[in-house]
Amino acid sequence: MKDSTSAYREYDVSVPRLVACLLLIACTSLSLWSCSADETRTANELTVAGTAGPGTYGERHWQSFRDRVQDGSNRLNVRLLVFGELGSEEQQLSALRRGRVQIANISAVGASTSVPELSVLYAPFLFDSEAEADFVYDRYLTEFFRGLFADHGLVFITWYETGFHHLYSTRPLRAPGDVKGLRLRVSASPAIRGFATALGADVIPLGFGDIVPSLQTGLIDAGEAAISVYARTGLSSQAPHLTLTAHAYGVSVVVANLNWWRSLHEDEQSLLMNAYPSIEQTRRTIRQETRDTLTGAVHTGIQLHALDAAERVVWREATRISHERLLADIGGRASEVYVLIEEAKGEFKRLGRPGESESGPPI
Repeated sequence: MKDSTSAYREYDVSVPRLVACLLLIACTSLSLWSCSADETRTANELTVAGTAGPGTYGERHWQSFRDRVQDGSNRLNVRLLVFGELGSEEQQLSALRRGRVQIANISAVGASTSVPELSVLYAPFLFDSEAEADFVYDRYLTEFFRGLFADHGLVFITWYETGFHHLYSTRPLRAPGDVKGLRLRVSASPAIRGFATALGADVIPLGFGDIVPSLQTGLIDAGEAAISVYARTGLSSQAPHLTLTAHAYGVSVVVANLNWWRSLHEDEQSLLMNAYPSIEQTRRTIRQETRDTLTGAVHTGIQLHALDAAERVVWREATRISHERLLADIGGRASEVYVLIEEAKGEFKRLGRPGESESGPPI
């Protein structure tokens, strides 16, 4: 029989072991619980990236999106980083693809690094009116690009249109010949580069943030942008001449990370797919902003140079040569997109939809 001392020694040894075992079990359980909590928290976080301007319709649309999501779900916590807090569009797209951002609003030019066929949408003078563009996007392009985005790990939610692009410059530009030799800033879009090259411009690739300083120093003489962008970002003060060429119809896309999307409940996917304002709403707001800018141009120092139908045909014919080269440069399914657009435009005309002659020149 063991004495009390030996029993105490045995108890003394076993208790720490027992405590250690219990602590190990508790820590393991706590660790598992913490991991589960982290995963749930990560799944519930919805970070949105974009480059909207403060006080613009773009900001209001995202605020509306946030309110609708949080009113409709107690699991999703929306964090808006839509003023460019995450850097350039390239950086935002990288964050989206890596799952650090769940939803982003990226221009078609920026998103074309993942889906190259988007560059076709900027082919010079592809559309003649807003009505024609609406018809083609809504009836043909939305579902086609939904599939393309899915192939690249992204969920297409909606288009966000910025309107027709026009030429801004430090001196008047009335005819294609006026652009020859002009130092013209271009974006990363191969379509815009092709447009500038076809006009004989001295093509100057620059990031958006470098445009105003380059206009001030004379590094560039001109560029191209949608009216809403041109008027609110300081471009108009440095390049007051705006030639209404309407040579490209600007769009961006609202897209989500596909892997994250698949982790959501079906009702959450449906909520997110419908929480952003409808394409009809966003079109109305951007077009109203554009018209307001044109109406107030004389008071802001912008000098408008409108083109009549005949003049616009001259610009179109001068740059149409770039289309074939553009499709070859993009590759992939670019030619398929182009043919689809041409077929849609043909149907638009056969149905007697309002074109440029009835709805006025594109702006």
